[in-house]
Amino acid sequence: MSAASSANVARFLALRAAEAPGLPALMAPTGRSRTGEIQYRTLSFAAMAARTAQLAHGLEASRISRGKRVLIMVRPGLELILCCFSLFRVGAVPVVIDPGMGLRAFLDCVRRTRPSGLIAIRSGYMVSRLFRGVFQSVRDRILVGNRFESWIDTFPSTPYADCEPEAEELAAILFTSGSTGPPKGVCYGHGQFDAQVRLVRETFGIEPGEVDFPMLPVFALFNPALGMTTVVPEINASRPAALDAGRALQAIEQTGVTNSFGSPVLWDKLARFALECGQTFPKMRRVLSAGAAVPPDLVERVRRVFPRARIWSPYGATECLPVTAIEGRTILEETAEQTRRGAGICVGVPVSGVEVRIIEITQSVLRDFSEAVELAPGRIGEVVATGPSVTAAYDALPEATARAKIRDEAGRIWHRMGDAGYLDTAGRLWFCGRLSERVETVEGTLFTECCEGHFHGLPGVRRVALIGMGKGPVKEPALVVELLPGAKFDPQTLLQRAQKQPATALIKRIFHSRGFPVDVRHNAKINRLELARRHG
Repeated sequence: MSAASSANVARFLALRAAEAPGLPALMAPTGRSRTGEIQYRTLSFAAMAARTAQLAHGLEASRISRGKRVLIMVRPGLELILCCFSLFRVGAVPVVIDPGMGLRAFLDCVRRTRPSGLIAIRSGYMVSRLFRGVFQSVRDRILVGNRFESWIDTFPSTPYADCEPEAEELAAILFTSGSTGPPKGVCYGHGQFDAQVRLVRETFGIEPGEVDFPMLPVFALFNPALGMTTVVPEINASRPAALDAGRALQAIEQTGVTNSFGSPVLWDKLARFALECGQTFPKMRRVLSAGAAVPPDLVERVRRVFPRARIWSPYGATECLPVTAIEGRTILEETAEQTRRGAGICVGVPVSGVEVRIIEITQSVLRDFSEAVELAPGRIGEVVATGPSVTAAYDALPEATARAKIRDEAGRIWHRMGDAGYLDTAGRLWFCGRLSERVETVEGTLFTECCEGHFHGLPGVRRVALIGMGKGPVKEPALVVELLPGAKFDPQTLLQRAQKQPATALIKRIFHSRGFPVDVRHNAKINRLELARRHG
């Protein structure tokens, strides 16, 4: 099997090293110069290929071999990327768990995944020793010291023959954010990674030689395959919303970033900071925002800061990404007004090779697609999707897999997104909210995005959230408001607005919250069930 035909995503690194050996692959910040410029440790694609070959030799010497599950507990950026690609080259399976989910949830993930190897910095290494029972499956531990690259230099600097797995072979286990339940390990095959790279490249028109600023560290794993330079952000992976906007924008300007992915919360923070400072960034070609719905007013702010960029909002999940995509210009010119009238958030048309359908909402396990009731355009139901990047299972969670996956007569796997939505007559998908957060009332079902859309962009209002009050299945709808700094809480005006719309007329109570509970990964998905507990 040749490198070009292999399913191993690591093959792209060798191809890029051959095509453009001197092109920077990684730029990791190391500090500031006396003049305030960010200083970077830069690795070319050729150097990255050589480094991962050395590390692959070291992994084999440490008994890390094909098929072994290896938990990675290293710093995001250079260390994470080099470790993952070295494991791909060996054929071992990286296990990547968000560091900010909390110790208890983290340990539950480790216990369920049962890794046999561990690559960790000192703090992670000590955790594995402290909780011996949880880490009892780990037989081989590799301690990564503070001098990571010096450690790599202890291994042979000779070529390495990459493993050549089949498309169905397990490539990695990546965990969901746990925003609506316990985090689940998603089993990725090499073929699914390969499909994701192709879909991302084709959907967004990414070209080799571009410069990326990935504000979600795991997204940097795609860059060597896409031929993009990764500029590692100065970001705390467990608290992404604490990102320093000024430093981030400096990095974008200084390194000539052309592409960047971040959650709506991060883009809102950067856009507001830049507008206050009167800054614009004309070199940016592409802004990607996902992790939560992207409201029209945010698109407008981002467009003013990055005037030449195409703004994209991809929709998907850890289990299947991307599913659909919509451009910011389309949001502003065609769908924004409908969103403000309570139509939900339009997330665009399915990307090439992906099919989306809407089925009747049910709590039942659907083992075959013939058991599902498909809904006509315009009717809100459960969103399901199939395509080449759709994963087949969760790790060690057969019941969760059965609830989330449906097979059709052609043998295709459909993923149940856990979202409510509908298709319009043009084939576009409209997101109406998480199914678990819909509110059943005496007069029918209320969906979060359809209600909240009426309040987006109001003066002084940062975010709003629909919640259900009460312990029974039928609840009283209420609204929780988070204000911008300096704004005053005016519930009466908000109540008057609610009474004018049929979708929100049942709302009689409005609460103020200084901050919303959000997911760890994006700091963007509002945990409305937790909000309801706080105000119940």
